[in-house]
Amino acid sequence: MPEFSRLNECSDCIELDFVEREATPEPLMKLSIHLHAAGLSLSDTVSVLEKFGVERCRSTIHNWVQKADLQPTDGKNPNHVAVDETVIQLNDQRYWLYAAVDPETNEFLHAKLYPTRTIVVTKQFLTELQEKHCVGDAVFLVDGAPWLQAALFEKNLRFQYVRHGNRNSVERVFKELKRRTKQFANHFRHATHRSAENWLQTFAFAWNQLI
Repeated sequence: MPEFSRLNECSDCIELDFVEREATPEPLMKLSIHLHAAGLSLSDTVSVLEKFGVERCRSTIHNWVQKADLQPTDGKNPNHVAVDETVIQLNDQRYWLYAAVDPETNEFLHAKLYPTRTIVVTKQFLTELQEKHCVGDAVFLVDGAPWLQAALFEKNLRFQYVRHGNRNSVERVFKELKRRTKQFANHFRHATHRSAENWLQTFAFAWNQLI
């Protein structure tokens, strides 16, 4: 089946270097991580494992996903980069998820969670993006947010103010993200900054594998 072949290919991208002593066969660990990253709940992922005769609790699968440390692949060379941020509630605090997306492929290039949205934070995000991808000649597509435009100007990166068009790619990504997090009201409860960011980067990894 083509769908199952593609699922196996995506699962093969997952590295299990963190594994020391684990009774679960690695193919099933990879499949579990991929299924949860792609949108299956922890409970449903547990049910899938049970069909293979393997019983694991939800916290075990959650730990596999966290330790796998999945994130978008480096080394892209986009012509345009759409950048935006959206609010994520973490416990009783508001955080901002910054995301950079290639509008031609709809792939995540980088995603990071910050407690504020300032010019300094935006420059830090752009520096990390530059370290991961070849974006020096790209045109950045942004909205009217002053911290985005000021940071790009200070980093000597070309940018264009766009309300619609190609910049909508990042809005589509955020729309899917909100759909995925709707089950917990877009609110990470009893979670650390690192675990929430890890989940969001895992989402970005899965999105890139499935588009």
